[in-house]
Amino acid sequence: MAKESIIVSLGGSLVAPDGIDVAFLKVFRNSIKKQLDKNRFFIFVGGGGVCRNYQQAMQEFGADSNERDLIGIDVSRLNAKVVQQLFGELAFSEVITNPSKKVTTNKGIVVAGGWKPGWSTDYCAVTLAKNMGIKTIINLSNIDYVCDKDPRRFKNVKAFKEIPWKDFRKMVGNKWVPGMHVPFDPQASKEAEILKIKVVIVNGKKLDRMENFLKGKEFIGTTIQ
Repeated sequence: MAKESIIVSLGGSLVAPDGIDVAFLKVFRNSIKKQLDKNRFFIFVGGGGVCRNYQQAMQEFGADSNERDLIGIDVSRLNAKVVQQLFGELAFSEVITNPSKKVTTNKGIVVAGGWKPGWSTDYCAVTLAKNMGIKTIINLSNIDYVCDKDPRRFKNVKAFKEIPWKDFRKMVGNKWVPGMHVPFDPQASKEAEILKIKVVIVNGKKLDRMENFLKGKEFIGTTIQ
C-alpha cells in the first residue's frame, strides 16, 4: 500500500522558543518515526522566538518588511538544518528552499525552510502541497484549538473542533504581516481553501494528539477544511 504524504508545518517557537529546544526535538523525532510505516513527512520549519527577536531589532533600526522577511528566512533555514540533522539518514540530504520544485527522493522525511520574502512557512507548505498533490497539512503550534478570539487576551472565547475555510478566513483576514500571530497565514488559507487542502491545528507540546490524528483516532485540535 502506498504511503500517504503529509506536510507538517513545525512552528519555529517549538524548535527555538529562545534557544534550540533539544528535548522537544527528541520527542518530535520519536513521534514521527512511529508513523513512517504508513506516512511520508515533509516538514516545514519556522523561525520562532529567535526570528522575532531579529525582526524586531531590524525594525528598530529601520528595516522594511522585505528585509525583516529575509532575516526570518535565514533563521527558518538554520532551524530546518537542525531538524534535518535530527533525523539523520532517515531524511533527504538537502533542506528544501523552493517548494515550487518537485522533490524526488525515496526518503521518508524531507525537511524544508523559508523560501522568499512575503512567503510565510504556512504559505510555503501550501505551495508544496499543491506541487506534490498533498491534501493534508498538520500545523504544530502553541494552541489547543482555533478560537474566535485570542485566548491570551480574552476570557470568553469559543473554541472550534472543526471550522470551514470561509469562517476561518473571516477571522484572520486576508493580509500577511511578517511575525504576525495567527493559527494559519491568511494568504495560505485562501490558497488552501481553493485547493481543498485540510489543515489540522495541533498543540505541538502535546505530540500524542498529532499521533492520534495520524492513527485516525479522536484527537484534541482543530480541523479546517
